[in-house]
Amino acid sequence: MKSKSLLAVMILTLLLASLPASAGTKEQLIQLQTQVQALQDQMARMQQSFDERMGVMRNLVEQSTDSVNKMGTSVTGLQNNLQQQNTAAGTKVDQVSTQVQSLQDAVDELKGRLAKVSKQLDDLQAAQQNLNAAPATGAAPAGAAPNQPPQAQAPPPEALYNNGLRDYNAAHYDLAQQEFADYLKYYANTDLAGNAQFYIADMQFRQGNYQQAVKEYDKVLDQYPGGNKSAAAELKKGYALLELGQRDAGVKELRALIGRYPRSNEAAQARDRLRRMGVEATASKPSASRR
Repeated sequence: MKSKSLLAVMILTLLLASLPASAGTKEQLIQLQTQVQALQDQMARMQQSFDERMGVMRNLVEQSTDSVNKMGTSVTGLQNNLQQQNTAAGTKVDQVSTQVQSLQDAVDELKGRLAKVSKQLDDLQAAQQNLNAAPATGAAPAGAAPNQPPQAQAPPPEALYNNGLRDYNAAHYDLAQQEFADYLKYYANTDLAGNAQFYIADMQFRQGNYQQAVKEYDKVLDQYPGGNKSAAAELKKGYALLELGQRDAGVKELRALIGRYPRSNEAAQARDRLRRMGVEATASKPSASRR
């Protein structure tokens, strides 16, 4: 803009130089010089204003750049936090699963104790009725073998189960394995038999014996399909297959669990595990164009 104003001044100067010298010419020259000076002042003010605005624009651009950089840093930090939270969430899900399992064990134990107390009350009532109906004489019933040695009896079921559960929670796996095996030996048809088989499988899983764990979980699913540990057994079987590197089989097992028990806590854990693997919770249906 300065070069344009200088050019205008030079043109005006040449024009003035070509005019004849006279009084009127001098007055015109003064007027022209005044106008040129005013024009130069105006151009200078415009240049100053332009420079100031350009400075403001530069500051705004720099501030915007800083803001964008800060936003990028914030977004990166948020992404890192989300990743950490996802990892922590997976750990918390496993912890909650363990806590829920412990609560279920406690409920099962209470159910077993209540059933035992109810049975004892029935036995006491029957014994009382027999005593009232028995003759007053103290003679032994006919055909009874005197001095017959007592036969060895199996340990009480609640004692075996509670001892096994205690040693399982304390990571005394050798003791717990034997106690649950004895429980299944003597009380394979009770309500808690499926639980005992599940804990035998789960101890194999916790010790890294994934192949054996799969076999033991299968026993839970095959022999006690209606037990309250069926969903947990299918979930842990899927985990064991994944640990063995059998990805397709593990994914299939977890999807089957979600299909059978969609609202269970185990199904939620299966969905979370599949999501972290980048796998859909349900198998996609083949396209109609495929054969």
